[in-house]
Amino acid sequence: MSELWEDFGKLRPSFLLIISGAPGAGKTTLARQLARKLNLPLVAKDDIKEALFDSLGWKDRAWSKQLGRATYELMYYFVEQQLAVGRSLIVESNFDSAHASPRFRAIQDKHPFAPIQIILNADGNVLVERFKTRWASGARHPGHVDHLSAPEEIEKLRDHRYAPLDLGGAVIEMDTTNFATVDYAELFGMLKGYLDSSVYAVAPKAETR
Repeated sequence: MSELWEDFGKLRPSFLLIISGAPGAGKTTLARQLARKLNLPLVAKDDIKEALFDSLGWKDRAWSKQLGRATYELMYYFVEQQLAVGRSLIVESNFDSAHASPRFRAIQDKHPFAPIQIILNADGNVLVERFKTRWASGARHPGHVDHLSAPEEIEKLRDHRYAPLDLGGAVIEMDTTNFATVDYAELFGMLKGYLDSSVYAVAPKAETR
């Protein structure tokens, strides 16, 4: 049994892959691809928020924002619980650095992890057109009340660029203005390089006896 604990002591910290950036930049699609490729759990903002809509209902913009705040609290909780037991994972949302950085640093202080960030941005006018197309398609959950949030979201999409969180570690910035030109093979290669490095690589789990 003592050998088992010695083996656990040699394990490197878990890693947290943070995918952030503008709405409509392709975060969720990328996060799902990486979750499958890396065989990692994914904590995605809209998945949680839409589950809350389905459970608690939806109505107006104020209610959507209230559930949005609850969604972030649940995201941080789920991330912390995974890291607390040494599991690496992916988290995806349009994180604001000023608010999210201290929350992740607080988790990192309790459960050390090696961060990798992928930040997606795109031309503001392209993002606005994607938002309008998504809104018109009816594909989004009605709880997001896109028809009510459109003016606010459009103004933000035109001007706002997402910055990495203040966590250190590796940062990959991607421009997804034209999805056809995004080199996903290059991205996967960069990630593999990071994960194979001594900072991020996790030793195999010790077998129980």
